[in-house]
Amino acid sequence: MMVFLGKKLFRLIVVILAVTAITFLMVNFLPGDIAITTAGFGASLEDVEAIREDLGLNKNIVLRYTLWLFDAAQGRLGQSFLTDEPVLEAISQRLPVTIELMIISQMFALMLAIPFGIISAYKSGTNIDKTINTLAFSVMSIPTFVMALLLIFAFSLKVNWLPATGYVPFSEGFWLNIKSFLLPGFSIALVEWGYLMRILRSDMISTLQEDYILMAKSKGLPTVYILFKHALRPSCFTLITILGIQVGHLIGGAVIVENIFALPGIGSLLIAAIYGRDYTVVQGCILFITIAYVMINFFVDILYSILDPRIRFQNRT
Repeated sequence: MMVFLGKKLFRLIVVILAVTAITFLMVNFLPGDIAITTAGFGASLEDVEAIREDLGLNKNIVLRYTLWLFDAAQGRLGQSFLTDEPVLEAISQRLPVTIELMIISQMFALMLAIPFGIISAYKSGTNIDKTINTLAFSVMSIPTFVMALLLIFAFSLKVNWLPATGYVPFSEGFWLNIKSFLLPGFSIALVEWGYLMRILRSDMISTLQEDYILMAKSKGLPTVYILFKHALRPSCFTLITILGIQVGHLIGGAVIVENIFALPGIGSLLIAAIYGRDYTVVQGCILFITIAYVMINFFVDILYSILDPRIRFQNRT
């Protein structure tokens, strides 16, 4: 187990270093000059050069990345060029919003994917199975931002059940807080559940053909008991892996959805920083997203190895 964890940790560090290096280069090659933006319209060349020197923009890019990486390893992500706000503080203030959106959307997606996946597998080849698959393919083809606009039109403009935009903190009321996340959460979940359902359906069809399932049926056990007790767990290995990988899609979807619904999360912060050429904030957000992505996948790998110990032995050889 220690060898398995060591390999995973090494890969995790390599991925973080590679992504931060690539994004640091990409951000620095973006058109525009933060020194000019900070100096403002009509600033003299001397003022621009002074700001560039003060921000360290006149240093070699390799040296700048090395210094940034050294500071980031100690939890110092710098300050915003535009607002002078510490990057770590800006991220920590908006982090709860993004985490809540991801949790709610993932819960909605699983609430749809698991029952529909089980029914589709149990009724494989029937009209029920074909209907569920058609519905899944239909929603999978809709982009997240289009789904968000459709939900706003249906539930905000037409029936006025839910707010179209805005965020209510949890401290102002549980229901008001959840209500502000229902449309954003469903916007992501309705697009994502089809992938999860298809994965679960495929694995469960194979599981239902196993000998121990036939044995359970011969004992006269209830169908619902067999499906949830004996068939669901061994059919969830691929689903768990996909859940970790799908975090990347959730983060990408959250960036768009947060801007559509005016949620003050990491996505909104990142978009504003990109428009403002605020390099330190952009790099800090990307570092956070990268670490979140690889850490979640790391824990998914650990969970996968616990559910199926054969994985540890395969990685040892």
